[in-house]
Amino acid sequence: MLPIVLGIVPRLSTSVEASRVLILLTLQLLLLYATAFDIHGEEGGSGHYVPGAMASFADGVPPTETFVARYNMLFYKGSYSLGRPLPISGLSTVGAEASSWAHGLTMVWRPPMDVAPKLSYAMSTTIPFVQTDVSAQINTLGGATLRRSDTQSALGDIVIMPLMLNYELKPDLSTSFRLGVYAPTGDYQVGRLANTGKNFWTIEPTLALVYLGKENGREASLFAGADFNTENEDTDYRSGTQIHLDATLAQHFPIAGGIAGAGISGSWYRQIGADSGTGARLGDFMAMTSALGPVLSYARNIANFTLVTELKWLHEVETTRRLKGDYIWLKIMAKF
Repeated sequence: MLPIVLGIVPRLSTSVEASRVLILLTLQLLLLYATAFDIHGEEGGSGHYVPGAMASFADGVPPTETFVARYNMLFYKGSYSLGRPLPISGLSTVGAEASSWAHGLTMVWRPPMDVAPKLSYAMSTTIPFVQTDVSAQINTLGGATLRRSDTQSALGDIVIMPLMLNYELKPDLSTSFRLGVYAPTGDYQVGRLANTGKNFWTIEPTLALVYLGKENGREASLFAGADFNTENEDTDYRSGTQIHLDATLAQHFPIAGGIAGAGISGSWYRQIGADSGTGARLGDFMAMTSALGPVLSYARNIANFTLVTELKWLHEVETTRRLKGDYIWLKIMAKF
């Protein structure tokens, strides 16, 4: 039933074990949202992790030799209106609003070799271009507040994944591990509200479990990661360690000569390490967010490549000590 999308993840078929995995992932997703509201920010109210960046079969590690080129479009709009000040680029702000457009090119290469039976290796890089607009009330040294707005368009922080491993547990189930490195290549300036880079490095290991039924068309994907950040040397601010989960439940079915998918996607993020450094004058600033929304996909063979498109909307249903808003993702991937 799924000859097209099976080129992205290992071949899948129905089985009792696979059904159990689907149920387990569903329960984990429900538990994720049941607990998210009981949980207790990094600098700027956001870090390198972006909800929905890796959450479905389209983000899996290729199991066979291939080259993948993917266009990523992300629109975000959010605000922060809590009483506690939010640190942004060395400034203490309140009542912040932000919107941004990000366009990224991701290139993935899976070489023609296996590390071991059923174990494959790949590597990737993502080059983003970001346009961001931020406005906020800034707390001055005299105790007054000043309204200010900034706009910036420039290169963002490049993401390198030198290690991407995929292991086929069963014909319908795969697990993967990847190591992401966010480099501070984006434009950054202390005292400017709008910056396209974070000005620090982040190491992000991620584990994933992807089930895709060949006969029943069901998908259950779960990605779990952690972000370890270096210090922003310009502000002497080090954002604490963060953990996050992204999951997708979807049904795929044949339509118009290809395979369409519809489902629900969610994310959960929690900062587990306190912010530190002389620039962290507002305290540990522990943050949390959870988001939920629909996801649509379509895959089709065209000439000598496979085209996969995914559209997703994630609404942040609850946040603590960071911006709250909406993410809209568009991913268009060509697999050669």
